[in-house]
Amino acid sequence: MTCVALLSEVLDMEYLATAFREVSPGIDVRQGADLGALDEIDIAVCWFPPHGQLAQLPRLRLAQSLAAGVDHMLADAQLPRDVPLCRIVDSGMAAGMNAYVSWAVVQQHRGMRAYVASSANGLWQEQPVVSPRKHRVGIAGMGTLGMACAGALATIGYAVRGWSRSAKADLPEGVTGYHGAGGLDAFLSGCDTLVCLLPLTPETHGFLNADLFSKLPHGAHLINVGRGDHLVEADLLQALERGQLSAATLDAFSQEPLPASHPFWKDPRILVTPHIATRTDRLVIAQQTLANLAALEQGIRPVNQVDIDRGY
Repeated sequence: MTCVALLSEVLDMEYLATAFREVSPGIDVRQGADLGALDEIDIAVCWFPPHGQLAQLPRLRLAQSLAAGVDHMLADAQLPRDVPLCRIVDSGMAAGMNAYVSWAVVQQHRGMRAYVASSANGLWQEQPVVSPRKHRVGIAGMGTLGMACAGALATIGYAVRGWSRSAKADLPEGVTGYHGAGGLDAFLSGCDTLVCLLPLTPETHGFLNADLFSKLPHGAHLINVGRGDHLVEADLLQALERGQLSAATLDAFSQEPLPASHPFWKDPRILVTPHIATRTDRLVIAQQTLANLAALEQGIRPVNQVDIDRGY
């Protein structure tokens, strides 16, 4: 019988326990402080697992993130490098991210927060109306989610550009591509709104910093739906204070939940959402995890296995 351990220091994983039992009745699912005999565990499904815990599982055959990001696992210096590490790839996540990013772009571009305030005060007060064709949205990170968001925004009518580490041959219609260090400055210079959807790697840690902000058009809007550690928080506050950025919509943070004392909460130019841009269906997590193990048992590399050296 396959044995699955659900490991997290920040989430109640019971919702996943029921999903695994629905997908595979009779499966041995363990969670919490008492995992039973550690040498019986085949799979560890993780979201910020305790550092060092995976190294204590001698029979571990698969380390599985419950989302697309794996940086929370790679941060463990004792992560067993001989155990395949997989992430979740879910088309349903793209739909959720499309909705969030489109909303985040529109609400700032069309002045919706000002309209909410006007409505609450009974004021008929127009904000400047700028055609989407004249508002340039740049997406840094053209993976599955970045491609989907670029296509959705282009369909709405925005002028969309995308930047990635290497050239992409399958860009959505109407999306202009940039790539590599040589293409970054040109990409940034045309971003009235910048959306970060990069994977978190040593190279992208602190990507959203003062130097990058200085290369954006004055008054740009930042949307971070990547990882909290992409952002240098002090640099963001300074860029907002100088007017280099006019607003930020943030859904990921270095520390979550964001502490009540954090200055982001009280800054009217920053809109905070609690890491809800998109979510993976619990049954998809269970199904993909078991499919990944089945592939490994057949000697096949799962399509969503991570290159640990690259970080994604």
